[in-house]
Amino acid sequence: MTVTDTFARALPVVAALADDPATSDTKAFAWKSLIVLAVILVVGMPILLAAARLFRTINLALGFGATAVLWALGYCALMRPGFVAGEALFALMLAVLFGAGFVAGRFANAGARPSVVGLVSAVANLLVVGAFLRGLQSSSQFGALVWVAGLVAVSVVLAWLGGLVGKRMPSNSTLPSPAALFATVFASTIFLLIVLGGVLTGYEAGLAVPDWPNSFGHNMLLYPVAEMKEGVFYEHAHRLYGMLVGATAVVFISVTWREPTARWVRTLAIVLLVMIIVQGILGGMRVTGRPTLDVDRSLLAPSTALAIVHGVFAQLVFAAALVVAAGSSRLWESARANVDEGASALDRGAAILLPAAFVLQLILGALYRHLQPGGGATAAGHPTWAIHAHMTMAVVVTGWTILAAGRAWAHRYHPVLATLGKALVVGVSAQLILGIIAVALVWMRKTAEIPTSEVLFTTLHQGLGALLLGLSALLAAWSWRLLPQREPAPQVAAPV
Repeated sequence: MTVTDTFARALPVVAALADDPATSDTKAFAWKSLIVLAVILVVGMPILLAAARLFRTINLALGFGATAVLWALGYCALMRPGFVAGEALFALMLAVLFGAGFVAGRFANAGARPSVVGLVSAVANLLVVGAFLRGLQSSSQFGALVWVAGLVAVSVVLAWLGGLVGKRMPSNSTLPSPAALFATVFASTIFLLIVLGGVLTGYEAGLAVPDWPNSFGHNMLLYPVAEMKEGVFYEHAHRLYGMLVGATAVVFISVTWREPTARWVRTLAIVLLVMIIVQGILGGMRVTGRPTLDVDRSLLAPSTALAIVHGVFAQLVFAAALVVAAGSSRLWESARANVDEGASALDRGAAILLPAAFVLQLILGALYRHLQPGGGATAAGHPTWAIHAHMTMAVVVTGWTILAAGRAWAHRYHPVLATLGKALVVGVSAQLILGIIAVALVWMRKTAEIPTSEVLFTTLHQGLGALLLGLSALLAAWSWRLLPQREPAPQVAAPV
């Protein structure tokens, strides 16, 4: 029996354990849902690690990459954008599977197999199958198995067809190392989760689901998709994507230990998993305020302080994941410091301290976002002091970025430093513009109703801020790797 068959047979059983809480005692049902979730997590980790060993690491990287994109498109589709946009998103989802197979076929020399990539994506998608199967409660277990089998078949066939096309267009270039590619996918899933969190905060829907780790008493993975509307959708979709990030973190550990990666990369992969688990707990405690299975909002004590910590810590996890991706690359292994380069000690120090400046700016921005009362800038208790501090710090961070990134831009011996320098200068310029627009939209709002334009620009501002922190962490890591710790000794002319 394959891993897919095992999951497929288990899903109807798990769904049966998650009956509608309206028909049973709420407290008893909550305990049952919690036990099921705990079993899924405790048993799921070793199963994921064991299943990962069945696939080549390059296929895992491409398969999880396709899944991350599919979930992002699915998120947009569940926002009910209309018939035409919905159909376009569905077509894009099919194209993603085809494209993943195309890449695998074109780079078959790297060990990639299109049909296996599709299978990996299908298995990863089983994380959310239970939520869709809740609509099939009146059907037989055979119907659920057919649904799962159809998901696997479509994924495998589309990737296989993409592979046929890709094999007709072979490439002489090479993909990144499997560890670096998977690490990049891993970091991308974290970034997407940060963006979803930005949308969630923008719509002030962080408390739309009152309980945790259950969702309205349901097992988190089995909460019916049909009930995910408005604020509940934003909150619960954020939780589900967090489960994908957690699963990716587990598989990444397997990839790093199977690939020739440095010891610090393997260690940091484990640390990242722990950080993600802590991040999930922070998010849950932000909702309930304490470990509890109560659903009654009057018995809960949501924590704004933990909401701030949760938002800041997420971006630190993302920055760490980017550093791991860099450390997993072939370039990291081959690159060496050029002792003849006229680098100042200031270059290295400014780059290494830059992430600290971004973190401080991030904290001030999080304070402003999470301490805002409903009703816009005119509401009583609006934290004007926080936005003033955030704008003042923006001047400091911009100046420091121009110093550190500008110096990195000038290093002709190391193109990676020059590229990061350019990206940081352009990025911080765009961030200033987005910040001005976001603040203007918040201050212009006079009611509790939040316009989509405000959510769009505040989320863009937050997302670009996460990218800038990640880029600054990369600049610090590469500067540590490539720049000499001391300035080169001056050349003394020989006596005549």
